[in-house]
Order: sequence, then C-alpha cells, then structure tokens
Amino acid sequence: QVQLVESGGGLVQAGGSLRLSCAASGSIFSINAMGWFRQAPGKQRELVAMLTSGGATGYADSVKGRFTISRDNAKNTMYLQMNSLKPEDTAVYYCNAETNKYTAWGQGTQVTVSS
Repeated sequence: QVQLVESGGGLVQAGGSLRLSCAASGSIFSINAMGWFRQAPGKQRELVAMLTSGGATGYADSVKGRFTISRDNAKNTMYLQMNSLKPEDTAVYYCNAETNKYTAWGQGTQVTVSS
C-alpha cells in the first residue's frame, strides 16, 4: 500500500505563497501518477494539478501560471508551489497517488487565503 502525508498548509494573505509537500511511503514503485486536489466548504473536490511517473504535468485552468507541481524522487516527496494566492484558493488540499489497483489519499492540509 501507498501512504501519503501532506504538510505545508497555513494562513497567508492574498498575493502570498505557500509550498505544500506530500511525502509518500510504502509501495512507491506501483504509483503511475500523483496529483493535488482541493475541496472548499460546500464544494466538490477538484483536481488542481497532476504529475505522471513520466514527468508530464497538467493544471486546472484556475491555477495555471500560479501553481507548480514537482517531485523529488530522492525524497519520495511531491510538492505544490502556490504563488499569487487568492481567497478563492482557500480549501483543504489533498494529495493522491494512482496505482493500477487503487487510489491512495493523504489526510489533507488546510490552506486559508485572507483578502
């Protein structure tokens, strides 16, 4: 099984930056792709950014040009660099990992952007 632990959330003013981390452990070799999702109060969970094992990336239109997904294979860690944050970015952010057999999720980390 793959285990995921997020960190790096917090409170930031609009226009500020945060970097989220997602540390993976367990059956890391089985991961095909990883991603960051977010869920705001009263809204459905949405994809923010994704990163395949081959290095391809994709972003939601709402974060293109502001967020960057990356990974450090030596540390088994994925990152989400978030710049020019807006109040509408406020949500619980989750990382996930897709394998051929299941999807693993982290516990989530709160990001709050004040105006």
